[in-house]
Amino acid sequence: MSIPLRRIDVIKAVDDLKDRTLASIPGELGRLVYLASTRDYNSGRYVHEGLAWSFTDEVAREALATCHQEVFEKLLFSPLEELTNELASYFRTTGERTEETLLAWSRLEPYRLIVPLKCSRLAADLFVSNIKVALAILGDRLSQYRQPTA
Repeated sequence: MSIPLRRIDVIKAVDDLKDRTLASIPGELGRLVYLASTRDYNSGRYVHEGLAWSFTDEVAREALATCHQEVFEKLLFSPLEELTNELASYFRTTGERTEETLLAWSRLEPYRLIVPLKCSRLAADLFVSNIKVALAILGDRLSQYRQPTA
């Protein structure tokens, strides 16, 4: 028998996640990538041992899904300039050359995996489109920066 979720427990878990984990991750895109990485690709279920230990597995899953959706929506509705800057900042944190990360993101499209499971198809398509445009802008900026001036 499953105990019903109490909204207050989920709110406490969300606050805990934001204060202890997400606050230490730079940038909204970094947070989005982290939150997506806590989701099992086969089942779509979120897993976070620390939250589950402090609360329950079910509360932890709901808190992760809630935060994932919140961060996703911040990026979805952010201006293109801001999204481009988020990409550039995130790429700098990877430890790889920005050009290499840009190329990998353009070819492999890992940003498709960071979309929350329960978002609408329209929101997912808009996000992917915005990321593609931001990648193109970032690529253009990098090529302009690298070109010698006459």
